[in-house]
Amino acid sequence: MGPGEGRLDVARVRGLFPGLSDGLVHAEGPAGALLPEAVVHAVAQAMRVPVAGRGGVFPASARAEGLLASARTAVADLVGGVSSGVVLGPDSSRLTWTLARALARTWRPGDEVVVSRLDHDANVRPWVELAAGTGVVVHWAEVDIETGELPDWQYDQLLGPRTRLVAVTAASSAIGTRPDVAAIARRAHAAGALVYVDGTHAAAHDLLDLPTLGADFLAVAADMWCGPHVAAVVADPGLLAELEPDRLAPVPDRVPDRFESGGYAFELLAGVAAAVEHLAALDDVATGTRRERLRASMAAVAAYEHGLFGWLDQALRAMRHVQVIGSAPRTTPTLSFTVEGMRPRQVAHELSRRGICAWDGDLYARELFDALGANEEGGAVQLGLMHYNTAEEVGYLVDAVAALRPR
Repeated sequence: MGPGEGRLDVARVRGLFPGLSDGLVHAEGPAGALLPEAVVHAVAQAMRVPVAGRGGVFPASARAEGLLASARTAVADLVGGVSSGVVLGPDSSRLTWTLARALARTWRPGDEVVVSRLDHDANVRPWVELAAGTGVVVHWAEVDIETGELPDWQYDQLLGPRTRLVAVTAASSAIGTRPDVAAIARRAHAAGALVYVDGTHAAAHDLLDLPTLGADFLAVAADMWCGPHVAAVVADPGLLAELEPDRLAPVPDRVPDRFESGGYAFELLAGVAAAVEHLAALDDVATGTRRERLRASMAAVAAYEHGLFGWLDQALRAMRHVQVIGSAPRTTPTLSFTVEGMRPRQVAHELSRRGICAWDGDLYARELFDALGANEEGGAVQLGLMHYNTAEEVGYLVDAVAALRPR
């Protein structure tokens, strides 16, 4: 049995992805996963039949309602929420802005929000900019520079009676760190604050559960877990009903519709439901409800990816010319590194020349890389594994990085 093998039949899984026929090593998963054929087919099928807007009394409009309802239910199954609390949109950044503007209407000068240096800028900038415009004080949770961890104990000093919101990631898409969100949420709720969790990266690698996380709002994005470019924010419908978002006058005032001004890409909604089904079927012997099948499949994914990533991580850390950022005990199969004597863009070019797809730059972790001083050197190179990567590919990655030398 090779590294990471378990109940996940990676040969079968790879056969589901037409994009793998290009022969490249796809290690760019944290910025967007490949699409399985089932998702491509679902999107294409939705475009082959008439689909109109919502609210009509004819079949094409009924299809639109069905596609929307299926997408909401699928996302709810994925994160342990309810479909009536699923707000859909084109990407998590824009959805977070929508929710942030609605929440900011409840803030008063002197109120406080807490953001973290670990987060993707999509879960930082909306809160920081809206706080500045409303006289709200921003407090920063800091990252341990050596380990890349986000210690939860620091929130005891950051929270106060006027804290209105804590924004935190479930996993860093740059360095993989998985903070103890539940511990942070318990502290936030004890202070009377709401908790907004960015789960976009974490959802591809483990089964998220809204109640267990303690999230009042949980953002996810289907393109991170083998779906189309559609995102969702999931919350308790009662909490959403307390907020007044910006919206067009004809948009229904009910939840969650009131947060979804503008039209829907109905064909992409078909892809969202298909992507969740893809995840639920990765353990092909799992049975039960979709949530139960997701639990089994994502456990298989986590075990498989853990084995692969452990090999990659240890191998890169053993290289004298490579510096891997952070060493948190709980991570996703994602890391960022630098190479002595080479800028990250040079490294990415060299890897691409060898048929490896890898991102470089600040990876939208602007605050983190500023704190590390990495942005002065062009950021870092990112490698992220998915459930369709193989031990053979990891071996090739290791050899390719080992061969890197400044020209």
